[in-house]
Amino acid sequence: MHRVIVWGTGFVGKAVLKSLIGHPEFELAGVVVHDPAKDGLDVGDIVHGIGRGPKTGIRATRDAKSLLAKPADAVAYFGPNMMHAETNLANIEASLRAGKNVVDTSMGIFHYPPLIPAPMKERIAKACEAGGTSFLSNGIDPGFANDLFPMTLLGLCGQVESVRTTEFIDGGSYPDQASLRFMGLYSKMDEKPPLDANPGMMTGIWGGPLYMIAEAVGIRIERTVENYSRWTGTRTVEFEQGRVLPGECAAHRIELQGIAAGRPRILIDHIHRLYPDAAPDWPRPKLDLVHANRVEIVGRPNIVQETVISDADTGDGNGGGCLATGMRVFNAIPAVCAAKPGILSALDLPVIAGRGTIREDGFRART
Repeated sequence: MHRVIVWGTGFVGKAVLKSLIGHPEFELAGVVVHDPAKDGLDVGDIVHGIGRGPKTGIRATRDAKSLLAKPADAVAYFGPNMMHAETNLANIEASLRAGKNVVDTSMGIFHYPPLIPAPMKERIAKACEAGGTSFLSNGIDPGFANDLFPMTLLGLCGQVESVRTTEFIDGGSYPDQASLRFMGLYSKMDEKPPLDANPGMMTGIWGGPLYMIAEAVGIRIERTVENYSRWTGTRTVEFEQGRVLPGECAAHRIELQGIAAGRPRILIDHIHRLYPDAAPDWPRPKLDLVHANRVEIVGRPNIVQETVISDADTGDGNGGGCLATGMRVFNAIPAVCAAKPGILSALDLPVIAGRGTIREDGFRART
């Protein structure tokens, strides 16, 4: 049994808490919240809505310092996105120094330790040393969909020309709209979004899985090529999270190529649409209208794997993806606690099978 503090109750943290309550392998040691309106609430009210579900007897707190002083094996950190990097780093550092191992979904730049910018890497490494603790940042993307999925399938091949991973999402219902806007959705076509205007940014965000695959198969990446494309909406469309106007970006494609032996060998691709019929000529999932993670290997043999993750209650791909993002690192907590102190990657972990996920009391999805 591992005692865990959950830090953050946004769309990922809340989804994880819902699955954690009653988990046979983990004990909830406390919950840290940012929103003053959640301070002091029973965790059951945060997860299900006030008065809508069973109470847990555990009250959320904004006093992270006091909670970190109490016994716990790990902190599951579900903070804001990379646009709040300094806040995330300070919280993660404090947790590690307090003797708590940390798993994280907010800092994708820590996905592959050799690529971490030196000041950040040194800061977290010193915190791990001071606390005798370990740190893992992972999730679905960057994470499982573009590290373990392709690396596992590459183990079936005799020879490979190229491997591509593609994330397809419905941007219109995606809960973290700020990150999509930052990347370029909704932008006017005479504007240059940050991913297009700042060479190296794509590599900084998604270079981790690309270089991890290269290390795993034993090739040297000579350079990366960053391709950013936008599709212009032609009509006004109201969608779940807002409105896109004619002349604004209603879909974008983010492709990072790893060049080896002079040609693209490892490609990390993303296609985000604000509504399903946007960018009709671009690739789309085969198993779902808008959501999927695909791996395509050109080689001997050729392999195509498409994975659809959806919420058990609603069928929503974004809801399912948020839960999977959080549970990927949460299920890794026992392995992270057992590891030597320091910054870890997926290459340092054993197979994480999700111990305790199949339970005697069974499972029923809402219909």
